[in-house]
Amino acid sequence: MAISNGYATLDEVKNALRIPLTDTVDDSLLETSIEAASREIDGYCERVFYDVGTITRVYTPEDNFLTQVEDVRTITTLKTSSMGDGVYDVTWATTDYQLEPLNGTIGGIETPATRIRAIGDYVFPIYEPRNINAGEAAVQVVGEFGYATTPIAIKQAAILYSLRQFKRYDSPLGVAGFGDMGLIRVGRFDPDIEALLMPYRRVLMA
Repeated sequence: MAISNGYATLDEVKNALRIPLTDTVDDSLLETSIEAASREIDGYCERVFYDVGTITRVYTPEDNFLTQVEDVRTITTLKTSSMGDGVYDVTWATTDYQLEPLNGTIGGIETPATRIRAIGDYVFPIYEPRNINAGEAAVQVVGEFGYATTPIAIKQAAILYSLRQFKRYDSPLGVAGFGDMGLIRVGRFDPDIEALLMPYRRVLMA
């Protein structure tokens, strides 16, 4: 199978396992492990680390000045709906908003923008709870989403996680083997992987 949006390559994982690149016996299982590990990372971090491309997304503002968004690198068009009816009839200029975090970093780690702040002629429309349009997605964003390149920490986590996924074929029912204290079971989560992923984890409200 071909790996779709994987955070590690087949060769990288085979090298980590000390499997010769010419040995293709387990390639299919390894590719499955890599993709499964990559999607597990997405779910744990609540974001993706590949280039999603230019797409359209809609959002509900938090308040008149702030809208939380998925990872966006650049915005082509920002529009709002004056009536909250799904018609995005107000087009914002680039001087009407700023992307945050400022300078594209959090704690020294580069990140796409996750917030849009109103700073110019417009504010984000908010409808009070009794309004029929309360809670409607009043913000439309067209732009480049996701990460342009996968961060090195995510790649390392993906390699380690792929090894873990692949080695599970040797540990039925979670049994990794026997030690001095008896049965050894596979832990739920590798602390080294968790340490690599933690700075990139977002906790989003549904």
